[in-house]
Amino acid sequence: MSLVAKFTFNPFQENTYILHDETKECIIIDPGCFTQNEKDQMVKFIEDNQLKPVRLINTHCHLDHIFGNRFIAEKYGLELEIHEGEVPVLEAAPRVSSSYGIPFPEPSPPASKFIKEGDILKFGNTELETLFTPGHSPASISFFCKKDKYVIAGDVLFQGSIGRTDLPGGSFPVLIASIKDKLLPLGDDVKVYSGHMGMTTIGEEKMNNPFLQ
Repeated sequence: MSLVAKFTFNPFQENTYILHDETKECIIIDPGCFTQNEKDQMVKFIEDNQLKPVRLINTHCHLDHIFGNRFIAEKYGLELEIHEGEVPVLEAAPRVSSSYGIPFPEPSPPASKFIKEGDILKFGNTELETLFTPGHSPASISFFCKKDKYVIAGDVLFQGSIGRTDLPGGSFPVLIASIKDKLLPLGDDVKVYSGHMGMTTIGEEKMNNPFLQ
């Protein structure tokens, strides 16, 4: 059985996830660790639980989700994995960070592996299905664990809300289609771990999310 550990980091209050199972292998998704204290929190969790990081993945490449990419890649000898359509977003991150007045001292390494829809990501005894869920960003991807009934959704779907669509590459109709076509059919009892705010479920969002009514 895989477990999901959440850490909320950086000025944007972004959720970073470490997924791990009984084999002690783990993957790190969207490392937003910004300060040394935040980096230390991640390392401590990994060491305390005797985990072995085997993959570094971004759901999408907005700056708040990639602050810690270089740190994690160098610390654990991992290659960055993203959807190829997010490369321009990744490359623009230092400029975007500057526009927010936020220092970006550790630019992300380039991606060396690309993930596409339908790919099955494996670590330990766990499998995640890749879902292509653009709209918030040009090529955002989500990861569905059918066995343990959860989805890592990035900034696609939130508790009571959805990702913003006014950033470059964003589209409200595309985002709504991603949610309705890819996420809602997963099942009402599937837990949704989002890039911001708390955990929710598909069923709760079907019933109460004002953007989906």
